[in-house]
Amino acid sequence: MESPVLYPSVNKSKPRGKTGVLLVNLGTPDSPAVPDVRKYLREFLMDGRVIDIPALPRFLLVNGIIAPFRAPKSAKTYREVWTDNGSPLKYYGEVAERELQQRLGTDEYEVKLAMRYQSPSIPDGLAHFQRLGLTEIIVIPFFPQYASATTGSVYEKVMDIVSRWQIIPEIRFVNSFLDHPKFVEGFAQLGRKYMAERAYDHYLFSYHGLPERQIRKGDVTKQVCKLGSCCDSLTAMNQHCYRAQCFETTRLLVKALGIPEGKYTTCFQSRLGNDPWIKPYTEDVIKELPKKGIKSVLAFSPAFVADCLETTIEVGEEYKEVFEEEGGEHWQLVESLNDSPIWIDLLEDLVKSKAYR
Repeated sequence: MESPVLYPSVNKSKPRGKTGVLLVNLGTPDSPAVPDVRKYLREFLMDGRVIDIPALPRFLLVNGIIAPFRAPKSAKTYREVWTDNGSPLKYYGEVAERELQQRLGTDEYEVKLAMRYQSPSIPDGLAHFQRLGLTEIIVIPFFPQYASATTGSVYEKVMDIVSRWQIIPEIRFVNSFLDHPKFVEGFAQLGRKYMAERAYDHYLFSYHGLPERQIRKGDVTKQVCKLGSCCDSLTAMNQHCYRAQCFETTRLLVKALGIPEGKYTTCFQSRLGNDPWIKPYTEDVIKELPKKGIKSVLAFSPAFVADCLETTIEVGEEYKEVFEEEGGEHWQLVESLNDSPIWIDLLEDLVKSKAYR
């Protein structure tokens, strides 16, 4: 006996509203002034997925120590990256919003940029969608690799807001896109530009770090994560592990660029506090390179799709100084995807792969 066909046909001719596309990046202060930077740090670091400790200790740590003392130093750094267009991270997000809207057209799609912290905000973007009576919403966090503190936080914020709506449209999320061919090719194109100019002794792939405890929390089996060789391949059991996804990103880029084995390193930057973070640490790796006779390095930051403090300043300038102090001679940062056409191509692919239309 044949199984009944529950949905023999799908009626796509029924009335449909637009598809909303919410592009979400981490966030940036409204200005490099100390009060705005302090406000940003407070919102960012009070997120329980970013500093995953109980609420009261987190409140005391952020508002009593980190924000007051870190804000002036961070403000100075933000002034270094600020341009006539404002924050590069926000500016490139605005370009992506505008370019993607042009690609998709206005008849069927509505594209909005939002930041997880500060403005333009996720609540404002979703409120705009709600007023339009959309049929569906597609949320694209600008994080190539999934992490609870980034993509997971976006999910939580969006779901918290829409859970209070009377009518909730269909919502789809992009979980990660590190293995999308256009993401890999986008960074490979940028790398080839510098590789054509000169030969490099070594290639560094530096990713934003996370506390080890957050990686372990993600291993619901409590058996897979060893924070070591378990990341040598991406499997069904570690597919959502941030560290494993970063190593997979490196493998894909190394293959696309034809980099020989032994001439590249995957490492992690931006530690905060005294708890152990995922290793190897970028700064420690850099200090050892000149001792091995490595004099020139091409550095990638494939956890970021838009240039920001962590790319331009940390990898591009601070790590360059460390490398040269240890005897290195040439350090080159590969910029992020920013406003490159292939990045907009990638976003268009992500939307159309998720859209019902």
